[in-house]
Amino acid sequence: MSRRRTLGTKKKIALLVGAATVAGGGAFVMANASNAAQTTQDARTKAAQDSGVCQGLATALGNNQRFIEGQRANPDAQSQARIENREAVVAEIERKQAASGCAVGESAQDSPTPQPPQAGQEAGQDTGDQTGDQAGDQAGGAGQAGEQVCTGSTVTLSGEGGAPAASSNQFPVGTRLRVTNLDNDKSTTVEVNSVSGSCALLNNAAFEQVREEGKFLIRRALIEKVG
Repeated sequence: MSRRRTLGTKKKIALLVGAATVAGGGAFVMANASNAAQTTQDARTKAAQDSGVCQGLATALGNNQRFIEGQRANPDAQSQARIENREAVVAEIERKQAASGCAVGESAQDSPTPQPPQAGQEAGQDTGDQTGDQAGDQAGGAGQAGEQVCTGSTVTLSGEGGAPAASSNQFPVGTRLRVTNLDNDKSTTVEVNSVSGSCALLNNAAFEQVREEGKFLIRRALIEKVG
């Protein structure tokens, strides 16, 4: 009887040692998997930063945030609707930042703070056209049809959907702009349909027509007023 109990105890010890070994191996595998996942995420983040993805999204976010600030500082009858629209765009850009491995909420601004246009200007009325042209002339933005405008400006996306279009703080609604990405020679001609915090801000569809793969910022852009 004593020998049976002794053997039983030895078997129990062996089973406990085996279980501990299996558990330790499982923890080692889990740790390796966690490290591999972190390494993959770090590589994705570094690739995004190196390609300019994060900077482009940060610029787009900053432009939209600045536009919202301008509307709150100088509100008119349509400011609340504009702000709500841009807040939705900000949320979409932040989702893209997260998906690209960028710092969510990081923003940058690529042009001086604009003076928000009045309701008449956005509606394309005569007084609005004059005001828009004067503001553009002062900032080196507006010009005659076919002339280069917004010299030195970078171009990014607004995050808005819909057919190809642009928004601007220099030109009234209805102005036609041709934007060329000098790094790949792709061009798109779009109509300004709203105001923004940049000389020329392309919506998603328009930006896709001229973008370089994996980039959200055009550093070398040619912007022309064509109508």
